[in-house]
Amino acid sequence: MLAKIMKMVCIVALILTALLWRFVAAYQLPLDLVLCVGALIVLLQAVRASEYLWAAGFLVIAVVFNPVIVILRPSGDLSLTVVLLCIPAFAMALIALKTPLLLSIPSITDRNPGSRSL
Repeated sequence: MLAKIMKMVCIVALILTALLWRFVAAYQLPLDLVLCVGALIVLLQAVRASEYLWAAGFLVIAVVFNPVIVILRPSGDLSLTVVLLCIPAFAMALIALKTPLLLSIPSITDRNPGSRSL
């Protein structure tokens, strides 16, 4: 559930960033923090689902939007392009990556157990 919420939050943040591009400079640090944390959560979800291509893609997104250690910081139109390319990445991850449901523990008092004792 947390991964789904973070994906939606990241999509909304990216859309607002694209729409209000001229005013983004004042909010760059919180935006980078939200997108980096969101990408890391999706990365963990992809690793748990053994979807390593998705994990690699979201690792790149986490590195690009990392607010602590700036490795790659695109500027100008390239930065807007990166933002616009991240919107479909989070949207497709919202559809493609599903968290598996937790199975309930079978009851020991069940009248019809799945196996018989020896």
